[in-house]
Amino acid sequence: MTHNTNDLGQPVGLPVTTKLPRPRPPLTPMQGRTARLIPTQTSHAPALYDAFARDTDGRNWTYLPYGPFATEADFTTWMEATCQGDDPLFHTVCTAEGTPVGLATFLRIDPGAGVIEVGHIHFSPLMQGSAVSTEAMYLMMKRVFDELGYRRYEWKCDALNAPSCAAAERLGFTYEGTFRQATTYKGRNRDTAWFSILDSEWPHLKTAFKAWLAPENFDENGRQRQSLTDLR
Repeated sequence: MTHNTNDLGQPVGLPVTTKLPRPRPPLTPMQGRTARLIPTQTSHAPALYDAFARDTDGRNWTYLPYGPFATEADFTTWMEATCQGDDPLFHTVCTAEGTPVGLATFLRIDPGAGVIEVGHIHFSPLMQGSAVSTEAMYLMMKRVFDELGYRRYEWKCDALNAPSCAAAERLGFTYEGTFRQATTYKGRNRDTAWFSILDSEWPHLKTAFKAWLAPENFDENGRQRQSLTDLR
């Protein structure tokens, strides 16, 4: 059942059982087996710049509203101006050894409605396609649903960004539609694809993530034995 009926016979939404508002995300690390997320500091700039520079043709910057950056100084200046606020709340993704290899944020944080978005995702070649990238996304979801009790988790991207759309679906987000001419960036139009996970869907997804991330799901060469999609 997706709705109730009021005394006038009109369909109305189901009662909200979540206590609102929800807390804002804390400025504390998120620790996993292969990945660790920490609040972004400008001191991370040198390592991140080097990691992103491994994307030699700059294709990973295409669908972001900023970058690429010609020099480390330019990148550091951008980080100082962009990555120190509380919305978006930037996190540096690190390997288990502590090497910074990517960025991701919580943004459009709405404690009153219990809704939060993940975005500004920029994974360097050092982590793309690795367990680190998947576990980083799992840790952020776990904070949103298990620690903070939010009702809805959103993923939005340029509708032409096929890798981002595919990543959202692999991670368990549901495609909700495309908002045409939703915004502009880098002098061009963006139609925005919307995806979401609801709190009611999280327990099933969490079970699949835990099974996928388990050490026994990987062979001696680090290759997955079962895919996240199959486990879900």
